[in-house]
Amino acid sequence: MKSYKITLVPGDGTGPELMAVAREIIEKAGELYGFKFEWDEKEAGIPAYEKYGDPLPKETIESIRRNKILYKGPITTPVGVGYRSVNVAIRKMFKLYAIVRPAKSIPRFSTRYSNVDLIVVREGTEEFYAGIEHRINTVDRERIAAESIGIVTRETSEKVIRFSFEYAKRMGRRRVSAVHKANILKESHGLFRDIFYEVAEEYPDIQADDYMVDNMAYQLVTKPEIYDVLVTPNLVGDILSDLASGLVGSLGIVPSGNIGDEYAMFEPIHGSAPKYAGQNKVNPTAQIMAGVMMLQYLNEMDAANLVQEAVFKVIEEGKYVTYDIARVYGVEPVGTREMGKEIIRKMEELYSGT
Repeated sequence: MKSYKITLVPGDGTGPELMAVAREIIEKAGELYGFKFEWDEKEAGIPAYEKYGDPLPKETIESIRRNKILYKGPITTPVGVGYRSVNVAIRKMFKLYAIVRPAKSIPRFSTRYSNVDLIVVREGTEEFYAGIEHRINTVDRERIAAESIGIVTRETSEKVIRFSFEYAKRMGRRRVSAVHKANILKESHGLFRDIFYEVAEEYPDIQADDYMVDNMAYQLVTKPEIYDVLVTPNLVGDILSDLASGLVGSLGIVPSGNIGDEYAMFEPIHGSAPKYAGQNKVNPTAQIMAGVMMLQYLNEMDAANLVQEAVFKVIEEGKYVTYDIARVYGVEPVGTREMGKEIIRKMEELYSGT
């Protein structure tokens, strides 16, 4: 039987309970389609920081380096003080330049929009997220100003833009739109836009166009259904990907893939919600859908499609859903584990054709 060795980091807060459910579902997909997983479980975030004084221990880094793929739960990032984002550290260390965030409407899950199906591809290692910043102080007063430097390089921009076109091709998409603020950030975002059209010439079968980010924000809340793949510099994409999540109803249902030339990381986009830890309450959908993206990356497309269809069916039926979805339907919620069990039952039903 084919086997995939994956580094697994449950995360902190609600991460471990979400990962337990998602892992069972992904393993079930493998069982049905003739492959299995060998999980190399490691720590990161608060548990690692408390144990080793490091939120991203050497042992975890070495595991990712060996296995090439990381399946990760949500991890807490302290605000203002403490350690820097583990996600940002991993992206920079393993050159995960493409952050892929799909946003797809789920039938019957009531939002203002019913036919959204777009993918935001965000550059993930450069610009203002590179952490090149400092304070400007005077002798008698601290921090009178602060400076952040946003570096955009040709090499990385070309990689993420080419990735977006290749991803569009692979997923059957017909349009790629660059989103930027080149009218103000003329050098950095101007470079990104210029490279976009250079690369677009290599893909004549895919429509290519570009938008200012403020215009795109307006477009996404008025007619999101006409957009397909958006490719952006880092900060722009961070904002638009959460906006896109809002279009389909909840951060709790949207996953993220972080992909480079050699390595990949898959995770939910929501936070660790520590106040709900251990309560069997939080929606596992985003963690499961991150597993779907991992299956797609492994080219296990039938397994990926089965899991996605089962998740969407369970949400559409609205009988076994967590509190955030239940309040939309006006029904009694179930717990994280109970929703997971219903998804597995639905997978078996769909697989058998009943």
